[in-house]
Amino acid sequence: CEYVSDLNRYVADGTIQDIIDMAEALQEKKMAELADYVVTQRPKIKVVLIAGPSSAGKTTFCRRLTTQLRVVGLRPVKISLDDYFYNREDTPRNPDGSYDFESLRAVDVPLFNEQIDALQQGKDVCLARFDFVTGHRYFDEKPVHLEVDQPIVVEGLHALNNSLTYMLPRYEKVKISLGVLTQIRINDHNRISTSDTRIIRRMVRDQQFRDRGPTATMEIWSDVRRGEETNIYPYQEDADTIFNTALPYELSVLKPYAEPLLKSITKDSPHYAEAQRLLKFLMPFRALKSSVVPPNSLLREFIGKEG
Repeated sequence: CEYVSDLNRYVADGTIQDIIDMAEALQEKKMAELADYVVTQRPKIKVVLIAGPSSAGKTTFCRRLTTQLRVVGLRPVKISLDDYFYNREDTPRNPDGSYDFESLRAVDVPLFNEQIDALQQGKDVCLARFDFVTGHRYFDEKPVHLEVDQPIVVEGLHALNNSLTYMLPRYEKVKISLGVLTQIRINDHNRISTSDTRIIRRMVRDQQFRDRGPTATMEIWSDVRRGEETNIYPYQEDADTIFNTALPYELSVLKPYAEPLLKSITKDSPHYAEAQRLLKFLMPFRALKSSVVPPNSLLREFIGKEG
């Protein structure tokens, strides 16, 4: 399945499920290999750190890797850095007055380290949670407990930044960098941009789960990209491994979700031209129903559960 034309042929002749099954199985196999690697690094490993650009699928990857770690006998606690954002009104701002969600300054690093330290000391901890609709933090009512010699799995934009986990030496960390490198091509001369795949993922997810319309997503996208250049890519070289979360069939599934959102952006919007470009980008893909996507797929992070 090298080209969009190959993908469309599989959709048309009804054999696309074979491509989906193989793509999902390959990701699962690679996650299992990562879990085996973590086991080989014990007992020195304290934290598994997972980072990647916006809409790389960090949350689902973290959940599935945690499951694979349990398969090989570990009992990790998983934590999302998104839950350690400051309350909206306390979020630092950019020079133009907009909220700076992309920098480490937006994360309550002291609270994060306090909870990590308490877990490693064997204390019961009510983990932080963040409500993206209200913009406020709250805490779980039920505490979690980390058993002796078990790892903590952390996912988030800044997870590879040593300023986040300054209390741990490097040899106690496993660092995993996520990417979205779409395997299929439009033709021999035109590849699919990771940025285009990610903004479509994010637009669909923001509409589904974060009460944000497509205009709001596009308004912050340039800040998101700048933040990645500062907060993610400089730290990728220190990663122990890179994991590709792109799925060859995903744009066919995302198309029915994304097209109505992009079409809702009117001519008087400053984002109209970009919306039209993304609509033309999606045009060659044959649409696929979301029912073909397995329940545990990374793609479910963006489109939600079936039905």
